[in-house]
This record gives sequence, C-alpha cells and structure tokens, in this order.
Amino acid sequence: MLNALHTGWDGFWAIPHIKTWLILGWLTYLVWLGGWIILQKREPAATLSWLMSLAFLPYLGFLIYYLLGPQKIDRHRLRRARRRVALAAFDDESSNPEYAEMQRMVLATTGFPPASATHVDMLVDGSHKYPRLLQDIATATREVHVEYYIYEPDQNGTALRDALTAAAKRGAKVRLLLDAVGSKKASKKFFQPLLDAGGELAWFHPMRLGRVWKFWKRPWVNLRTHRKIVLIDGRIGYTGGINITDEQDDRLRTDAYRDLHLRMEGNVVRELQQVFVEDWIYATDDRSLISDVVQGMPPLVAGDIPVQIVSSGPDSRWEAIHRAHVSAIHAAHHRVWMTTPYFVPGEAAMMALTSAALGGIDVRLMVPKMSDSKLVTFAARSYYDALLAAGVKLYEYGPRMLHSKTLLVDDDLAMIGSANFDHRSFRLNFEVHAIIHDRHIAGELEELIEGEFAHAPRVRDPGTDRRPLFTARLPEAIARLMSPLL
Repeated sequence: MLNALHTGWDGFWAIPHIKTWLILGWLTYLVWLGGWIILQKREPAATLSWLMSLAFLPYLGFLIYYLLGPQKIDRHRLRRARRRVALAAFDDESSNPEYAEMQRMVLATTGFPPASATHVDMLVDGSHKYPRLLQDIATATREVHVEYYIYEPDQNGTALRDALTAAAKRGAKVRLLLDAVGSKKASKKFFQPLLDAGGELAWFHPMRLGRVWKFWKRPWVNLRTHRKIVLIDGRIGYTGGINITDEQDDRLRTDAYRDLHLRMEGNVVRELQQVFVEDWIYATDDRSLISDVVQGMPPLVAGDIPVQIVSSGPDSRWEAIHRAHVSAIHAAHHRVWMTTPYFVPGEAAMMALTSAALGGIDVRLMVPKMSDSKLVTFAARSYYDALLAAGVKLYEYGPRMLHSKTLLVDDDLAMIGSANFDHRSFRLNFEVHAIIHDRHIAGELEELIEGEFAHAPRVRDPGTDRRPLFTARLPEAIARLMSPLL
C-alpha cells in the first residue's frame, strides 16, 4: 500500500513541467489577491498581515480572507440626507470652543451636530443598569427600541424579554434588533412570547454560508453591530458597554465584567433614535417606522448638558469614532485618561497618545490584566515599551475583566460608548459613543477611574522581564503581527 502511494506520488511529480505550473499558479494567486488587498488602501501593517497569511497559507489564507477580509457596505442614503439637514442646523457659535474642530469633524463624518441632554446618569456595572432599564421599560406607552450585540437567554435576558413582552401587551411598539453572531444563543423560540404579544425581532447580518448558489456574495462574518442601544418613547436613551448577559451582572457573579453604561434624557435621544432607525431599516428593509418615529417624537427640550453622538462602521470610510478619540487627545491641555478592554491602536492613535505624554500631559491607560482573549492581551502588551518610554502611565485592572470604554480629557470632556480602542471597533464593527462636554459628568468619570486604580497595579517596565525570548516576547510579537486581522 505504502509503495503504491509512493509510486503514485513520484508519478505525479514526473508529469512534465508540473512543478513549473504549480509555481506559476502560486505566483499568479499571490499577484492577483495581493493586488486586490493593496488596493484596499489599508494601513501597511494590515496589508502586510494579509499578504503573509495568503502567501504561507495559500488555500486556507484565501478562505480566511473571504470570510474575514475587509468588506464595504453601501448604505449611505440616509446618512447623506441626515448630514444635509444637520449642516444646515449647525451653529459654530453654539459649539464648545475648546473642541469645535472635533465637533465639526463628527458632524461632517456622521451627520450628528452637538445636541443636549437634560439628565445623564452613569450606571456602573450590571447591578445598576439592569434594574433601572427594567424600571424604565415598565413606563413605556408608545415604543421601545432595543439593539444589542450580545443577548443571552439567561436570567437577565429572560427578565428583559418579559419586560418587553409586557410593554407590547400594553400597546407599545417593541422592536428588537440583535447581532446574529453575538446573540446566537438567543433563538426565535426564546422570544416567542414577545412575538406573540406583537413585538418584532430582527437579526443583524445573519449568516449566509448555507446559500451555496450565492457563492459570489461574501458572508458578513466579520462585520457586526457592537452597539448597545435602548430607546423608550423617544425620551429615554441607553448606550454604553454593558450587554444583556449574567456575565456582566455583579449581583450574580463575583467575576462579572467591570463596565459602564449611560442613561440619557433630552434632545440627544433623537440622535440615538436615528442610529437605531438606520440599523433597523438596513436589517429589515422596513421603512414604515420612519413615519412612526417622526410622528411620535416628544417636543424638543433643550438641556444643560452638551452631548454629541458619534457613530461609525464599515459603511463609512471615515472611522469617525477613531478620529474623535485622536482629535480629543490632541486637544488635551493637562490630562488624558482612558480605559479599554482591548488596546490595539493604529498609527494615528498611538502617535496621539505618545505625543501627548511627551508633551507633559498626564496620560493614563487602563486595560485588563488578562482579557477574555489571550491574543488581544499579548497584542496590547506589545505596545507597552513604546508607551512607557513616552511617559504614558499604564495600569492593568484585575482580577475582574475591565470592559468599560471611556476617555476623559482635561476636566470637561468624557467619551463613553461601545467601541474598544482597536482595529475591529474602529473599522469593522458598527459602534456608537456619546461625547459629553460637562464638568460634572467628567468629574464623576474621574472619580470612578480613580477608584479603579486601587484594583489596577501600575505597570512599571516590562522590559525588565528576563524570561526566555520564546516565552516572553515572541507571543507578543506574533499577536501584534496578527492584530490587524483580529
């Protein structure tokens, strides 16, 4: 048997010019796909990572690129219309002079002008968010719009489903939009009570792998909605980092994620409503809710808290949340504090952080001691040497997983939302952040982060690690090289 196989293999290589044809085929494959990747005009590190994966994994690499490679989504019509209206309404004199450039940039890239809120509450951890959310939904009379990346059919998921079902039975229009990958455990059967009560359920980017006859349509495996949005009667809006899962409920688990969410009232809710409406129409192609939302919006009530919503996703080339972070850091005078569960910065963000620190600004970065992905943890640590050399103060939070995504600049700017400080959030995921220009809210965030320093030992100098290269530095180097593919 072995002799036969050996003879057959020798016979294969004996075919005239077979090696030449295989080499030419491999080179053609590299040139064709390499040119395609280069034309995507991504950062050099990302381009190099994809080229290496295709070169060393000829067939598997192509499959990975087909499933996870960069894709573009065309859904610009609503955004263009929104931008035209917003530009006409924007008043430079009413903007914050310290951050006017950032506000205009957010407007130009997203269409959202500076708005305001009458109330902003920071809800720390699931123990504060979940009861407040259920309480607000219990008051809904007209509509409840919900969008989440992760929705688990566990204790918190069941409680929210039952609250939404009760709202639907009262006559409120309930629309629930879930990411098909992040919420894969929550089946339609689980939501049947809500559907029976008249609620609606939609899935964002359901998998298309089974549609063999549409092989030319690449599946949206890597493009997810990472947003967490709840809107109640057009007057209350929730957004931030906390999903619907017992894993983020510190009442149920001592190792629950450490996280932060926002509850807002006022004109800013209209901007969050617009984000949800666009996502719902994109996922369902149902435009009927536009008239429902417009007719049912409460009167505009100006608040004392300036807030601007910034959304981003692969349907826009501008990476608005990424740009907002960089712009805010450049505008800092004396402080930049950041918390993020995943830190894999691009060149612009890394330059902004190190430049601020080199300029004497108090730059502090807090990440988890160990995130839920070892690869991402190693990738983050690969940046430590450069950050520390520039004067950035690094902290690793633990033992709980730090999941809050915040940026505090000086004494009056706070950014809180769903986006991590990494390639995926800035380029691939649909994300949303709230930029708040208010000393009181910034003061609350400062107090929160200062309290977390007690659970986050400062990283002094990872360069003193004397372990062998293979166990100490090689994993970080590999993770950093792969980071554009994460």
